Parts: sequence; structure tokens; C-alpha cells
Amino acid sequence: MPLRGRLALLAATTVALAVAACALACWFLVRAQLLNSLDDSLRDNSVSPGTVVDRVQSGQCTPPDQPAPNPFGATVQVVDTSGGSCVIVGRKLDVTDADVRVAERRRRESLHTARASDGTEYRVRTTPVAGTGLAVSVARPMAEIDESLRNLALILGLVGGAGVLGAAGAGVALARAGLRPVDRLTEAVEHIARTEDLAVRIPADGHDEIARLSRSFNAMTEALASSRELQQQLIADAGHELRTPLTSLRTNIDLLVRSEETGRPLPEDDRRELLSSVQAQMAELAELIGDLQELSRPQTMPDGEEGSGDKGGTTASDAPSRTGVVALHEIAERAVERVRPRGPRLTLTTELAPWYVRAEPAALERSVVNLLDNAIKFSPEGGTVHTVLRDGVLTVRDQGPGIPADELPHVFDRFWRSPTARSLPGSGLGLSIVARTVRQSGGDVRLRHPADGGPGTEAVLRLPGAPTPPPAEPPG
Repeated sequence: MPLRGRLALLAATTVALAVAACALACWFLVRAQLLNSLDDSLRDNSVSPGTVVDRVQSGQCTPPDQPAPNPFGATVQVVDTSGGSCVIVGRKLDVTDADVRVAERRRRESLHTARASDGTEYRVRTTPVAGTGLAVSVARPMAEIDESLRNLALILGLVGGAGVLGAAGAGVALARAGLRPVDRLTEAVEHIARTEDLAVRIPADGHDEIARLSRSFNAMTEALASSRELQQQLIADAGHELRTPLTSLRTNIDLLVRSEETGRPLPEDDRRELLSSVQAQMAELAELIGDLQELSRPQTMPDGEEGSGDKGGTTASDAPSRTGVVALHEIAERAVERVRPRGPRLTLTTELAPWYVRAEPAALERSVVNLLDNAIKFSPEGGTVHTVLRDGVLTVRDQGPGIPADELPHVFDRFWRSPTARSLPGSGLGLSIVARTVRQSGGDVRLRHPADGGPGTEAVLRLPGAPTPPPAEPPG
């Protein structure tokens, strides 16, 4: 059943229950009022005790099978303490225990309903006859109020039915109007599924639930569009970066193959240079592919929950993340030792104070290595790369030419490389990986000019932590 139908049915059912409750309450209230009026009428039409005694003593009681003429439809019956009765006017009525108790002077009055010998229902008022052991019952037929109650029930049924039908129609109209934004949302989703057009936006006016749903949908499509754009940009940039080493690699291999096919060997120095170039280009390709795989991993938030990721592709199972408490000073020391052979003519100094953080050890070490590689790449021969860790702030400073101020906002963009550094090896992804890893660990990283105004660039990495390791958690 469609949602509109369910809403209309719910509205109609609710109104039907409300109308039924009101109709029943009205019917019983009117019935009680009519019974009170009939009881008051019976009290006003009392029979004098002398008349009752005279009729009984003179034997003027009507036999049960021969009712006396009764033009007003009333019944008068005398009851004794033994339960016997004498009909004066009308038909014989059933004698109840309440009538007997009134005759015995155990009750002052009895109002109840009784049936006549022909099955007609009467409203009966029984009162004692003074100076005797008798009671007189005066009754009037219930038909006087039954007809009114039947007419009232008919009117209430017609009015209630009309109200239920009107409520159903109003429910359909309200459901149609209220679900119109949902229809627009459905059409937008179907359009996106059909055309993959993520530029669709739904008007979101107001602050109700539908408006919130529309705004959430717009935010989702905007995020999907941004993710698709970043993915396409990554593919385009990766293709561009892969084209250059592949072209150079193909050229060098073609030269070597042509030399073998023609039988004209290359000079030994040229051959060694070509092979060395091939090895360097293969290493560059391997590094670029590794960087792309690192960036394609799903992001993991500081609390361990997975984020949306920078790009799709490699799943978490391809590169598992083992986050834990690690010693940043030890990681920095290992990173310095790893990169020391890459700058044989440079001086690498360290000042590392203890600092413990929660992060993925391998990814964090790679980030520190990338910062050191960047510093070594731009440092002049005989220069110094100084690494300092103090109060959770890791600073790597080189003595290179520095980065122009207009280029600093772009240094962490993927594949971005300074125009002055495009002749140097690298993929332009190292600092992007650093920024991603540091964000996952709850920290931040940036490049800046040295505070003392000297030459070079400072890379500043901040991570939350403590100078002492946390207590070990109990097993289990």
C-alpha cells in the first residue's frame, strides 16, 4: 500500500474512532436524560392509596390474559409481600425482588425495567401503599424513548460516516501535499540513478523534517560530486605523472633493443648510463605507485573509525591499519637514520625529547621520512638538516632556498610541485601523504619560513600525546 494510502487510512481510522467514541457518549447521555425524564413522569403520575385499596378489595383486578383498556399505554399493578400481583390497568408485569422489598417496607421506592406478558419492555416505579402490606407499580412503555434513541443513532451514524469519508479525503489531500517534497526527492534520486548527474539540487525551504532531508540529500550529492571530481583529477594527474617516466623508460629500452638487433653495440659508458637511467626510472615508477596506493587507502579517523577516504580503490584489507601508542622520538630517530645515506654531504642533527602519540607506526615513520627527504632534496651541499622534537612539536629545518610565500598554500596539494623543483626527482605526493597521516592521528602539519629569518624552510608537525607512555591496559 503506498504511503499516501496509509496516511489517508490512518487519518480516516483516527477520525472514525473519535467519532465513534463521541457518538457512543452522546447516545448514552441522551438515553440517561430520557430515562430521567420518564422516571420524573412516573413520579408525577402516582396512584392514591385509597384507590388501590378499594380496587383490590372490590376484586376489580384484571385477569393476566385479559388486559384492560389502556388508552395511554400505562400499567398499574399491585404487589403484595408474597410476590403476588393484581393488575388494575394495562398488562401484567414481572414482579421483581425490588418490588417485594418495597411491599415489605424494606425500600421506599424502586425504579427498574420489567417486561409485560406480551414481551413489551416497561419502565416501572414501585412505591408502598400506606397502612397496608401492598405496593403499587406504575409503568410506562420504553417505546416512548426507544424511538428517539433509534432516530438519534441513525443521525449519529450518518454524521459520523460523512465525517469519516471527509477525513479520508482530507487525509489523501494532506498526504499528497505533504509528500510533494518527497516526490521531488524521489525524482531527483531516479534522475541521478538514470543519468549520473550529481549537479541536481532540491529546493530546501523551511526547517521541517522534509527540508532537513532535502538539505542532507544536497550535501550528499555535493560530496559525491566532489569525490568524483577528485577521483578524476587523481586519475588525470597520475596519468600525467606516469607518462614522463614511461616515455623515458621506453626510449632507453628501445635504444638498448635496437643495439642488440642491429649488432652495433653501444659504447660501454653509454650502455651503463642507459641502464642506470632505466633503474632510476623504474624506482621512480615504484615510488609513484606506492604513493598512489597510500593515498587510495580509506582514511581512519583518530578514534579508529573509517572516514570517507581521499580516493577509492585499495580497501583497508589491502593495507591494514594498526593504530597504537608509539614513541614519536624513536620513530623520528629511525627516520633520520634511514635518510642519512641519501644526503652523504649533509649534516643531520637531532634534538629529540620523549613524546608518545597514538598513530599507525609505519605510516607515521613514512611521513617523517618524507619531511626529511624534502629537506635533503633542497639543501645545498655541506648544509645542515636539523630535526627537533619538543612538547609534541616536531620541526625539520633545512638551509635551502626556501619556498615563495605564494606557493606555501599549495605544498600539500596532490601532484603539486614548485616550478623551481620540477627538474628534481619526486612525484609531488610526499607532502600529501604526510598531511593525510597527520590528520588521521589528530594533528596538523605545515611549512613556514624560519622564525629567526634565516635561510631554508621549516616543516612543523604537531601531534597530541604525552611525554610519558600511558599505563598498559590489562589483558582481556
